[in-house]
Amino acid sequence: MLKQIALVSLLGMSASAMAGEWQVKVGASALAPSSDTRTTLGVVKADSELGFTPSVEYFFNDNFSAELLLATPFNHDVLLDGDKVAKIKHLPPTLTAKYNFKNSTRFTPYVGLGGTAFIAWDEEGAAKDVKEAFGVAGQIGFNFQPADAKNWGVYADVRYADISPEVTLHDDVGGGKFDLDIDPIVYTLGYSYKF
Repeated sequence: MLKQIALVSLLGMSASAMAGEWQVKVGASALAPSSDTRTTLGVVKADSELGFTPSVEYFFNDNFSAELLLATPFNHDVLLDGDKVAKIKHLPPTLTAKYNFKNSTRFTPYVGLGGTAFIAWDEEGAAKDVKEAFGVAGQIGFNFQPADAKNWGVYADVRYADISPEVTLHDDVGGGKFDLDIDPIVYTLGYSYKF
């Protein structure tokens, strides 16, 4: 419940802002689940996935900003003891409050902390139902603006999300429910434009 309240508060803070600068980021991400789940059926794990991850960032001042990560749906094969048994698709909207270490160079490191959501989009195979889930997200990265670029830049960051959606299995594979510990690390590289 506390995670959901924090996420809603950050969304409200971002939506109520009326002044400052905006930045749009377009990147590609590799989402690598970092955990697996032990069930009565065996060890369940979601595989890695690549995706397109644009984001929008609002700067309250030179140091503080809020970034909303958007993405096309991610697809994961769900493996049971190494064999594919299901496929799940989800959206991972993530909102982070960020501190940007602004300095005299064109290299700006940043750190962020916020909330993320696992919004189930579709499921196939042994997965009968996948519930939405909410979790805490952290972020570390940098933005670099080349000398000849007025508004453009490149960025790279790494995010971690604490996400464990509840999965219900079909009866023909044993039924039951378990929390699928995805807990992904997301590596992103892309371009940014500030206006």
